Amino acid sequence: MLCGTPHSDFAPAPLVAGVDEAGRGPLAGPVVAAAVVLCEPCPDGIGDSKKLTAKARARLDPLMRQTCAWGVGIVEPDEIDRLNIFGATMLAMTLATQRLAEALGRDPGEVLVDGNMTPDGRCDGWRWPARAIVGGDGKEPAIGAASIIAKEWRDRLMRAAAQDHPHYGWERNMGYGTAEHMEALRLHGPTPLHRKSFAPVAQMVLL
Repeated sequence: MLCGTPHSDFAPAPLVAGVDEAGRGPLAGPVVAAAVVLCEPCPDGIGDSKKLTAKARARLDPLMRQTCAWGVGIVEPDEIDRLNIFGATMLAMTLATQRLAEALGRDPGEVLVDGNMTPDGRCDGWRWPARAIVGGDGKEPAIGAASIIAKEWRDRLMRAAAQDHPHYGWERNMGYGTAEHMEALRLHGPTPLHRKSFAPVAQMVLL
């Protein structure tokens, strides 16, 4: 049962969604956002994905996707290069919330967004009341749930991409600029999944 789902013929209670993203900083791969309305009872152990163990995230991710309402938005590297990473993040959050609304069959009454800005007024298509919460992934369970789903989704994409581009260690570094990744960039150059607007990749393109 979704939080706020009515038990009678009264008007549905407003649903509160949490939104977070994964992948703003990497040199390669998409930025992924998730939007979640938690179920009742909420799964135990939800929190900031960056502070959870890989084992905890792996347990919570499928559990939440099986029992809660959620949506995922993905913006690929070419679009990141066109929009810049901030614009791409706002777009990914908007896409995720649109898909959540489709899953719910109605709009959430409020969207809590991790960080200090929301897509409201910054991305075409955003239409929901929104509130930014700094450190929200550790304060609001719905944002924490979104952070877990977004990270696990993106990590799966990067592990799959590593099969096609085996030199860069993406199955370990998830596209971040580790020493291994930078050395592979120097030796093999950028792939179509690299963000060419990011300085370390742009420098390799110019060489």
